[in-house]
Amino acid sequence: MQIHELKNPQKKMRKRIGRGGKRGTTAGRGTKGQKSRSGVSMKPLFEGGRTSLVMRLKKNRGFKSPHAGQKALSLSTLEKHFENDETVNIVSLKEKKLIRTKDAKSGVRILAGTLNKKLKIEHEIGVSKNAKEIIEKAGGKILEEIKKPDLKARKVPISK
Repeated sequence: MQIHELKNPQKKMRKRIGRGGKRGTTAGRGTKGQKSRSGVSMKPLFEGGRTSLVMRLKKNRGFKSPHAGQKALSLSTLEKHFENDETVNIVSLKEKKLIRTKDAKSGVRILAGTLNKKLKIEHEIGVSKNAKEIIEKAGGKILEEIKKPDLKARKVPISK
């Protein structure tokens, strides 16, 4: 096949209603009402006379996303609730009631504050740059995720 032999697929035409023909008396417009008449031009947000959704929502300024962002925790909060050499992870934060299950799903992030204890922070918790410096200065660690080897990426087949 050559490039000049290619053809554009036919685009399906939109069904045009209200033309008479074999469509019967109402011609696909339904029975009675403003939309069945000829020359109708309705605003897209018109709701039959009642106050439209847009007009009702205009009065409520602002917007709150249903998808919550990450839950922020300061190092000062961790200082109060955790002992020296303790590991900070999602489970331990839930046990100490610093976060809810809903917060755990959207993620947790540690922000800067004051810290004098050695804490081990699991990889599942986000840490800001300043907080990372403060944790390491206090003698704590941010544990890295242990990556499993990808066996599918091997070029040499595994023999038995």
